[in-house]
Amino acid sequence: MLPKYSSQHTIPQPEKFKIQMLIWANQFNICALLDNHQYHSPHQNIDCVMAVDAVDACLPTDQHLQQLSQWIKGKTKRVFGHLSYDLKESIAGIVSTHENLVGFPELYFFEPDTVLELKGNILEINSQTLAAQEVFESISSIDPLMIQSLVHRNPVQMQARMSKEQYLIKIRSIQEHIRKGDCYELNFCQEFFAQEASIDPIAVYFALNQVSPNPFACFYKWNQHFLLCASPERYLQQKNNRLISQPIKGTLKRDLENPEQDQFLEDQLRGSVKDQSENVMVVDLVRNDLSRVCKPGSVKVEELFGIYRFPQVHQMVSTIVGEPAAGMDLCAILNASFPMGSMTGAPKFKVMQLIEQYEESRRGLYSGAVGYIEPNGDFDFNVVIRSILYNQETKYLSYQVGGGITFYSDAEKEYEECLAKAGAIMQVLG
Repeated sequence: MLPKYSSQHTIPQPEKFKIQMLIWANQFNICALLDNHQYHSPHQNIDCVMAVDAVDACLPTDQHLQQLSQWIKGKTKRVFGHLSYDLKESIAGIVSTHENLVGFPELYFFEPDTVLELKGNILEINSQTLAAQEVFESISSIDPLMIQSLVHRNPVQMQARMSKEQYLIKIRSIQEHIRKGDCYELNFCQEFFAQEASIDPIAVYFALNQVSPNPFACFYKWNQHFLLCASPERYLQQKNNRLISQPIKGTLKRDLENPEQDQFLEDQLRGSVKDQSENVMVVDLVRNDLSRVCKPGSVKVEELFGIYRFPQVHQMVSTIVGEPAAGMDLCAILNASFPMGSMTGAPKFKVMQLIEQYEESRRGLYSGAVGYIEPNGDFDFNVVIRSILYNQETKYLSYQVGGGITFYSDAEKEYEECLAKAGAIMQVLG
């Protein structure tokens, strides 16, 4: 079905317009803003897109992926939504016992009523029910400065779900599992949280992405539940009959005050045997996942140990590609590859059991994925990391950070890496 109302506009100040656009969209119960912050990549499909309001939605209660596959059949428009880490229960039968305090469901996708797509300074508006010109005029009339005073009105006092001492003890216990051969690498996460937190989600989102603009950023609202995400990582994309996964393993905090030292740190990460071993384990895991749904011989490592600069950290990123075998739909591909290897470990089933044993919080949408599915079956999903999760109704606010633990990991350094990854979030929350 073609959109009923369409218009195109030239936007003199795109960054200012993004703020206006999001303030406007927040009046709806459902909205999703995906923004690549002008990172250029051969795999990039969109610059900035906002999806607003739901004319149809998929919120399964069981057989989640099968219901999603049925729901997207016959769709003629791009749909948006999320996959929670908790989806592992329906995929692998591993149940989380911790309470779902943020409250996102395991899976939700929606067909938007209105889509605004910003490419450079050109805006396209397509809507089923709203006059596109009136939408543009309404957004343009919003004062974007109204959010600035809200960012640090109430600095948020965060608590650690586990103490540093508890964290270090758990790391050593995980390494004992590795020593015994139970697993090879495990992504271990910890939560920082606040109760009775009052924030303006839009103001905090823009503050976070000013400090740390990343290529898989998103603002995602489902009723009174918010994801404020500054993710650098792609989980999985299907494009032109190719699957592309880009796991990140290997992180080193940048020195933005000293270019020479920053270059030294980049070179240090590039040559780190520990980070290379961690990265290659995840690469092998992703290759194994994709080989279950791809044509024999088509799964290849396009780039191994690529070093990329992000605003807060240097990261080691590898790219794995493959050609889906005939008949492999979204349901089959997600069943084979979710949750993503970079947020679990190897072997995946065992480490997901150990994650439930050692972590103290339900991950929920953290280490899940947000993205879109095209009518032709193509899709693109991020990894939900470097993110704030907020339940506006209960005022519960949470962020989680973690890292891949191997036999050679230094527990103290792993803890420091967690704090480095959370640096932008801690700065924004005051």
